[in-house]
This record gives sequence, structure tokens and C-alpha cells, in this order.
Amino acid sequence: MSTALGNHILVEFMNCDPHIMNDVAAIERDMVGAAQKAGATVINSTFHHFSPYGVSGVVVIQESHLAIHTWPEYGYAAVDLFTCGEMDAWISFDFLKECFGAKSYSALEMKRGSVNLLTRNNFDISTMRQKAAEWRNPDFYTRNVWFTDKDDDQALSLRFTGQVFFDVESPFQRVRILESYKYGKMLALDDMVMTTEKDEFHYHEMISHPAMFTLENAKNILVIGGGDGGTVREILRHEGVEKVTMVEIDGAVIDSCKEFLPTIAAAFDDPKLELIVDDGIEFLKNAKANSYDLIVVDGSDPVGPAEGLFSVEFYTNCYNALKETGILVAQGESPKFNEKAFTELNKTLQQIFGKDKAPVSLFFVPTYPTGMWSFQYGIKGDLNPKQISNFEKIQEFVEAKGLRYYNDEVHVGSFATPNFVKSLIK
Repeated sequence: MSTALGNHILVEFMNCDPHIMNDVAAIERDMVGAAQKAGATVINSTFHHFSPYGVSGVVVIQESHLAIHTWPEYGYAAVDLFTCGEMDAWISFDFLKECFGAKSYSALEMKRGSVNLLTRNNFDISTMRQKAAEWRNPDFYTRNVWFTDKDDDQALSLRFTGQVFFDVESPFQRVRILESYKYGKMLALDDMVMTTEKDEFHYHEMISHPAMFTLENAKNILVIGGGDGGTVREILRHEGVEKVTMVEIDGAVIDSCKEFLPTIAAAFDDPKLELIVDDGIEFLKNAKANSYDLIVVDGSDPVGPAEGLFSVEFYTNCYNALKETGILVAQGESPKFNEKAFTELNKTLQQIFGKDKAPVSLFFVPTYPTGMWSFQYGIKGDLNPKQISNFEKIQEFVEAKGLRYYNDEVHVGSFATPNFVKSLIK
């Protein structure tokens, strides 16, 4: 007869592979595998990724639980193996040590619930037994894995299936395609949500159509970034377009979306599209003056390869590459999530294009932190996206193309800014 109710092993795995320590899907897979390797019955798993790094999670087993928290920046994992019955938790220990690539470790084993110190209670459990008999364990254990996009003060979390369709560390960033329960497959770059199947049209319709209908007859368009393909898909819906040049620095983004997000990357084979895998910042330095009717800067947050997309030099080059009557549209961050980047970008565009030539358009994307996002404009020539008159043409286009976010009323309304935003851009 056992002298304790449970066996508890407290483990510190050190000098682990930091990439594994930051991979919530791999951690969940290995923790579940460790339980199953030791013969445990898995009931539930809940795992959460913290951006930029760190994973916490627990696997509930019929024999108790396995828990973990990781510090990838130190290659460290604290693991809790608690078992009762005949399960040998040291089998789980050996399995995880190999999976994590741990070069060193410490482990402390303790007996929990000494039988000699406890008195067994006698109570009626017939009702509880009846309820337990009615319950059936599902064919597959419940998974509860969370992806988090956050800064130091706030976060967005999406529950995802734990399945990773694409995971490549490119020369520029980590590119992943995951699948969330609410929003379908999603593209994540360095643990930031870029787009999802269910709400991508919010972003891609609004980065494209307001400018296209303000210009009315845009022929030659340049897209910087936009590796998921959604922006060029929307622009190429306009039949008058003669050429779109797209310059994306990271070919891994294009490859991932072609394979796993084909409805977004639907226009990559269009003969009007010239797709260039290169540095868009360098491309614009060498662009001919007065070349483009529209330049769209479809970049990510101002970190990593997209950092240079928020510089004065870059937007000066955009100004020079635009025709005398032309429009620049740039991903402008959120006035609630990244006030500093939002304000500095608008200030830069006002300096280059003119104080009254840098309007802001607001729209909503549920999977972006705070939900409110912006596109910021630079206008050359006698154009005003706030004042359009081609409403009938817009509505015909919306109906013919089956647009789901943009329409004439949204076009006008998106340029109406709340007072706090007016204060930011003053």
C-alpha cells in the first residue's frame, strides 16, 4: 500500500532550445506526449503564449496534472509533474528533457499527502458516482491553446487549435500560419497577428478602394509589402488598372499565404501584377519620379523589416515617385494601441505632403489590438478623398464585386475622426 496520495516532481530544465521554449504549439504537443508516454489518460490541455516570449500551460490527466512555464530568453522551463496511482512521472521527465533539448536540469521529488498524517472521511458519494457514470470522456481530449499579440500594457488573445500549418524563421522574421477557432487560419509575423480568414476584408478593402475611387482612373500602382496578397487582390478588381508592381521583402510570407491562405492570395497569378521579392525601401530610392498614380504601403508594425517604412526618407521617396496627381496610402497603426507611431507618421506626412494633404481614415478590425486601426494618406494634386461624388459608381462596384466592408457611406464616414484623434494629429 502506498504511503502517500501523490508523487510530485519539481523540475528545472536549463539551457533548452529557446525557439522551442517560445513555441506554444510545440510545448503543448510535448507536454501531452509526455503524459501519454507515461501511460496517463489526458483529460484537458490549456496553453497560452505570451508575446514576445513565454509559454504557460497545464495538461490535466486522470492521474493529476503536468504544468509548465517557460522563459525562452533564458532557455529555461519550470515543470511540475504531479501524479497519483501507478504512473511513473520520471518517464515524462526523460521525454521532456529530450524534447526541450535541455543540456542541464535539476529535479526534486516529493511525496504529497502522507497517509500516516491523514484521516479518511466517510461520506455518501452515491450521487456523485451516479453522475460520474453518466459522464463519458470525449474521443479526443479538450484543447485550450491561446495565441497572444501584446505590447507591454495590453493584449489580444485568440484561442487556436494548436495546429501549425507553416512555421519558417526567414532572414527577416518568424512566419507562421495558425488556425484560430473564431477567425479561421491566420498569418502571424513575429507573434503579431497580420491577417485572418474571417476579417481580412476589413483591412484589404479599406486600404484599396477609398483611394481608387478618389483617383477614379488609376493605371499604374505600386504596393510595398502586402505579402499576404489581399491588397493586390482588391486593387486588381478595378478593370481600368493596367499594372500593379508589388515589392515584398520576405518571400516566406508570400509562399505561406499562397499555400494556406489562397482566398487572400488569389491574385498572385494575375498577368497585370509584377511581383518582386526585394526591399521596398531600396526599391523606392531608385524609383523614377512621377511614375505611380497610387502607392500603397501595406507594412506591419514599425519593428523588424518594417521599421524603415515609418521614416521621413522613405515617405519623401514615395512623394517623388507619385505622379503630380496621386495618392499615398500607408498602414497607419492604431490611435489607441500605438499612439506614438500613429502621431509621428501623420506628422511626417503633413511635413512632406502639406498640412491639409494628410487625412486619416479609421476602420475596425476585430483581431487587431483595440479593434480600431488607421490608414494615413498623402495627397498630391487637387484630390480630396473626403469629398467624392461618384456614389452610384461605387455602389455598382460594391454589388458587382461582392464587397463586404467598403461602400460609399463607409468611404465618407471613415474620414470622420473623433476628438481624441484630432488632438493627436494636431
